Amino acid sequence: MTERWITAFEHLGQWMQTESEVREGMIQYAHARNPWFTRENILIALNSISDCLHPEIMNKWLSAYEIPAREPIRVGAILAGNIPTVGFHDMLCILLSGHKAVVKLSEKDNVLLPALFDRITEFDAGLSACWEWVEVMPEVDAVIATGSNQSRHYFEKYFGKYPHIIRSNRNSVAVLTGDETEEELRDLGRDIFTYFGLGCRNVSAIWVPEGYQFDRLLDALNEYKSVMNHQKYRNNFDYNLATLMINRVPYEGNDCILMLEESNLASRIGTLHVSHYANFADLHDMLEGHSNEIQCVVCHKPIDRLQVVEPGKAQCPGLSDYADGVDTMAFLHQL
Repeated sequence: MTERWITAFEHLGQWMQTESEVREGMIQYAHARNPWFTRENILIALNSISDCLHPEIMNKWLSAYEIPAREPIRVGAILAGNIPTVGFHDMLCILLSGHKAVVKLSEKDNVLLPALFDRITEFDAGLSACWEWVEVMPEVDAVIATGSNQSRHYFEKYFGKYPHIIRSNRNSVAVLTGDETEEELRDLGRDIFTYFGLGCRNVSAIWVPEGYQFDRLLDALNEYKSVMNHQKYRNNFDYNLATLMINRVPYEGNDCILMLEESNLASRIGTLHVSHYANFADLHDMLEGHSNEIQCVVCHKPIDRLQVVEPGKAQCPGLSDYADGVDTMAFLHQL
């Protein structure tokens, strides 16, 4: 069954990268249902997925696990909808583990995944029995649920009796040294602005050295000012700017981002939180204190004892870059 799935996902990856009326209709309909899902961002999400669906990449990833021969169980997947197709990886893991996916879609992203899996049935109609879409989660054998910090308590209350992975809010951060190149600063902009900052891999806070001058960073990030053409982003930016001005909160800004001193890692749309450090060598301990809040750390140079991502690569996770650092495949294999 695993090889059958790998073949089906390979075909799906090829379909994602090929222009067609069906693909374009799916994109337009998803955007109509959720204006945050622009065509550009949907294509970024599709390309990120399709890059991982080559057989050699999937086989290398799966080689780290021993998939036992067993009867499939029903694994409930409660998916988020903050960015396009964010729940695809959970479904991929469940299906390649040999289980059945019982999926509760987010109302914010209930177009793309069904459309993609409809394509799989065109390649191999028999696989359609391996997943189902549900409005209310029925009795299952295990649960993978993704939501907010508030929904986490709900999930734990109702699904704690099952083997489970329950995820809540995470954010990503960047560490700047002051000697980044112009290209690296522009690349950092992709980590900030892709998906309008709504993903857990979006940089929402930065650490900078004491005395850091923001001019070069603001100039580089201003190249992304086209985000202001999106009405919802502009509304958020204007509201946050007015709030800062009324409350006389000091900030640095350009035409598309506002930066303010704030220790909270979660920032509002159109804003970036800033913290300062005195010694680069101390960053590990500082960031380790936020480990339960951080999805990934972006930096152009290594940080001792921390795994970092190069600027511009935060939104390009591999198959083994698991949300919250919890190995989904290992969890599924031990069920």
